[in-house]
Amino acid sequence: MKTYSAKPSDINHEWFIVDAENKVLGRLASDIAQILRGKHKPIFTPHMDTGDYVVIINAEKVRVTGKKEQMKSYFRHTEYPGGTKITMLKNMREKHPERIITNAVKGMLPHTKLGRKIIKKLKVYAGSEHPHEAQNPKKLELN
Repeated sequence: MKTYSAKPSDINHEWFIVDAENKVLGRLASDIAQILRGKHKPIFTPHMDTGDYVVIINAEKVRVTGKKEQMKSYFRHTEYPGGTKITMLKNMREKHPERIITNAVKGMLPHTKLGRKIIKKLKVYAGSEHPHEAQNPKKLELN
């Protein structure tokens, strides 16, 4: 039995649209990460980008469980001395709600060149409007 390895000519990238309203953040992010990587396809090859494009709308209405709204924080550093920046989830939701989902999905992808290529296929929008109607995205219902 031979192991199948996808060729670039075999790969077909589709577009999906997901409504994040009232979805739990972690569960949504893990499902999106699987679609971006292409693990839902029979031609999945770990070292190639076989995944699809995903457009997420209503990112500001995503749900978190427990006390994460007050307790969860995001850390970043400006690369200057004393440049530590910590942002709480409730502040992030007010200013940049799309970054909440982007950071969650990014943490579930490989931290390699391939992961940086895959995350570019994720398009997140705070409201219900998006500029990707020309790609005819299919509505995707997640559990």
